[in-house]
Amino acid sequence: MAAIIAQLDASSTFYRCTYDVFLSYRGEDTRKGFTDHLYRALEQAGFHTFRDDDEIKRGANIAAEIQRAVQESRVSIIVFSKNYASSTWCLDELVKIMERRKADDGLMVMLVFYDVDPSHVRKLTGSFANSFSGPEDHFKEDIDKVEGWRRALRDVEDLGGMVLGDR
Repeated sequence: MAAIIAQLDASSTFYRCTYDVFLSYRGEDTRKGFTDHLYRALEQAGFHTFRDDDEIKRGANIAAEIQRAVQESRVSIIVFSKNYASSTWCLDELVKIMERRKADDGLMVMLVFYDVDPSHVRKLTGSFANSFSGPEDHFKEDIDKVEGWRRALRDVEDLGGMVLGDR
């Protein structure tokens, strides 16, 4: 976590945004552990951090709020975990993050591979392959959406990241 905070401190030339950091993570995998610790460390270091369970008001349009938060953040930290790709919410967040990165509008993207091999994410193998075994059956009307998820996962290949295990 210290390495993440050090990178954020070094990137003080960003434009003004609503959030310093947007956290993208699979709650069932990391919420009660790593992500909670990371969130607290970021907040204690003075970084206003968007985390869905804290920032979205009851009754709000969740998808719209998440899209807005991604757009209004200067840094996105993606915590890849075993079940990340089994969540359409996470995959939609990832697509939006990678679209912003490609637009080159100043978004910094940081990756954390939590208890998952980075090559599984990039090559869509392991638990990431399982998430894509047959999603077309569930999204027959929107194959483009599934392909967008796959493309976004492959696009992280040129980004470095931290590899952390469940400790």
